[in-house]
Amino acid sequence: MNRSLNARSCYAVIRSAAFAVALCAALGGVAATAADLDVPQLRIAAEKGFIQPEIELAAAYFSGRGVPQDLKMAAHWYLKAAESGDPGAQNEMGYLYQTGAGVPADPERALHWYQLSSAAGFVNAKVNLGVLYVWGIGVAKSAELAAQFFREAASKGNGIAASYLGDLYFFGIGMKQNTATAEGWYAKGCKLHDPMAAFNLASLLSGMGGHPRDLSHAANLFRVSAAAGYVSAMYSLGLLLVNHPNLAKSEQEARSLLETASNAGWWKSSAVLGLLSRDGNGTALDAEAAYRYFQIAVLQGGDEPKRLLANDIQTLSAKLSPGQSEALTRDANNWYQDHHLVLAFVYKEGRKDSHFPATALSIADQGVHAGQLVWFPPA
Repeated sequence: MNRSLNARSCYAVIRSAAFAVALCAALGGVAATAADLDVPQLRIAAEKGFIQPEIELAAAYFSGRGVPQDLKMAAHWYLKAAESGDPGAQNEMGYLYQTGAGVPADPERALHWYQLSSAAGFVNAKVNLGVLYVWGIGVAKSAELAAQFFREAASKGNGIAASYLGDLYFFGIGMKQNTATAEGWYAKGCKLHDPMAAFNLASLLSGMGGHPRDLSHAANLFRVSAAAGYVSAMYSLGLLLVNHPNLAKSEQEARSLLETASNAGWWKSSAVLGLLSRDGNGTALDAEAAYRYFQIAVLQGGDEPKRLLANDIQTLSAKLSPGQSEALTRDANNWYQDHHLVLAFVYKEGRKDSHFPATALSIADQGVHAGQLVWFPPA
């Protein structure tokens, strides 16, 4: 990265790329601890056909709590509950078939289970059906039907559905592009406590697309989204505070946010942390820390950061001894092994959900449009 570039140069508003993540019932909190589970008794009850034990046993296998983690066994027990008519389990099976977690990926089966769950009144399944229609997953594309499902879910208090309606209008998907209408849906999603809606509205208020800027309001909305675990908001708020430190609540707020986003696999956050150490911006000048962060960014992002950071890495390498460079590169590689997933969400500890556990949601693979739920949180 040329010396003329600074932290602001790394800024790019990263939106919820229209429906990249399908909302699933499994987006829950932390499962019961292994000590809380009586797996043998759960298995006995599940084998007798009791639905809740089937779901809890599935969750145990999904998270590896009290049993070895086994997505195939998780799918087996979720399927039992789904076949017995539980709408949450039906929605979960839709997710598993959509992503190929524990079962072969099968868009038509995903559609089938989402339809059953939605027909039973499960609101999250309506959102997932809308996502399938937006992308044409297992069904012909229809933005009109997608909007219908999103409106139904939003009318029942689902904030992510409101946010997705905002995306339809913002990107002009199946309807005339209208930023003002999109903003209205994002505002509704905020009122319904959806972190992506808060992020999207904050992005507009940051000046995206020529929208009038209100950086103080944007910062507050980014905080709401970041507090809910949305990694895009952590990065965007951290960078906003680096460029506008007067908006920060503390001297460490920006760095803490960027470090969390870096831990969640976001190479731009790692690159900004390297820039801060390189320039002594809000921290001591530290060539070793800058070199390490830049190496991490390259590992996380591949060709783009490799190209952008090539000059910086070369310049810093000349300041370090070969032994220092080798040790820092080795440390970056070791760190990356524990932080290789790129996460869209990091869920907070504290909530208990023994039915559909997750602590994080990875970025969706191309063509899948639903991120993988992850039990292991980033360290």
